[in-house]
Amino acid sequence: MNLKNLLRASATALALAAAAGSALAQAAYPQKSIRLIVPWPAGGATDAVGRALAEALRTQLGQSVVVDNIAGAGGNIGTQQFVRQPADGYTLLLATSSTNSANPYLYKRLGFDPVKDFTPVAALGVIPSVMIVGAQSSWQSPADIVKAAKANPGKMSYGSGGVGNSAHLGGELFKSVTGIDVIHVPYKGSAPALTDVMAGQLDYMLDTGAYGQLKGGGKIRAIAVASPRRHPLLPNVPTFEELGIKGMTMNAWYGLAAPAGTPPAVVARLNEAVEASFKQGDLTRRLNDIGAEVQPGNAAAFAAFWQSELARYAGLVKLTGATLD
Repeated sequence: MNLKNLLRASATALALAAAAGSALAQAAYPQKSIRLIVPWPAGGATDAVGRALAEALRTQLGQSVVVDNIAGAGGNIGTQQFVRQPADGYTLLLATSSTNSANPYLYKRLGFDPVKDFTPVAALGVIPSVMIVGAQSSWQSPADIVKAAKANPGKMSYGSGGVGNSAHLGGELFKSVTGIDVIHVPYKGSAPALTDVMAGQLDYMLDTGAYGQLKGGGKIRAIAVASPRRHPLLPNVPTFEELGIKGMTMNAWYGLAAPAGTPPAVVARLNEAVEASFKQGDLTRRLNDIGAEVQPGNAAAFAAFWQSELARYAGLVKLTGATLD
């Protein structure tokens, strides 16, 4: 065999070996339990999404998936820990609009690169924000809140699950488009903020985690949805647009991410697991139950969406003037 043919044969053999190795890696993964970092406290919408995802992955992959809630700094603390983990598919992250779209424009020192430190795996869903008040509140519409706030500037308050999350930016957006002056009260997660709305300690909140309580009635009421159309779980609640308040579109998105450098075969296997769960209906049902509109798609589609959301949130943060408290 001459040198040219020998080189051609060697190249072919290497290509076949690489393909076989990739296929083997995909078939073999995972061989042990997986850790899913949820960088927000237990009890809110983000935690509910994370636990639904963990169960879906466990079912599809045949390995336990342990949810690790590491809260703080608007999701930054857990995410900082995540980006330092090996890129082997055994530590994953529940990426969110707050941490992965808004925080790059709110924090001077993130502790991670918003693009280079991540491998997008799969989009999960989007939950529109809904304006809620306590069940005993006198406010029946956003217009009531605007009227009261203008009569009492700087005295009313709204809550959020932390600086930079969807409730914070939604609240600042509402202030911006209506010209009111109200106080932002950030909490360590949306659950304690929701508790204070129920108790009447806060005037209102733009939340993505209250759909479960709203379906069952009780201690809170929904008065408007911050999306282009009414939400299927709240068909009797009008949108801000219907009520004559323009520019009030706000939501939270969720997705699955792996560390930068994760092997493509592992990313493909994880995406395949998420997509299979969507098709079988288990993950779709659980996300729908908490108000999410699911977003099936491949890893490349999620990467493009992630980039577009970074650009959108740059404009949103600038518009609202939101800053760290």
